[in-house]
Amino acid sequence: MFFSPSPSSRHAGQEVLGRLQDRTEDRDAPTTWATREAQYDAVCAWGIPDPALLQRLSCLEMPVFVANGDSDPMILPHYSYLLGGLIPQARVKIYPDAAHGFLFQHHTEFAADVMTFLAAPG
Repeated sequence: MFFSPSPSSRHAGQEVLGRLQDRTEDRDAPTTWATREAQYDAVCAWGIPDPALLQRLSCLEMPVFVANGDSDPMILPHYSYLLGGLIPQARVKIYPDAAHGFLFQHHTEFAADVMTFLAAPG
């Protein structure tokens, strides 16, 4: 789910697992079962686009960076384009050969893209 089935994406997933073990200090606390249930409930409640609610996004006046992997089975890329099309100052970036873990697989590029986005005037 976090990486596409391609050999390069699977390899990137193995690299992510290695990086996760490298950091031994200042790690985030593990999530609880209650946190996982709350996230699941939120996905169920908000995971189906409601056109009436989505139209409210056009009121956003600040720049928004929308990012996704091109093979994400949880949040299909066309939803990222939908979101980007509804937000006036949205910038959409779809990362290739990546699924839900695109930000871990393309960590260097994603970090640079976020820094560029945050540094842009707006």
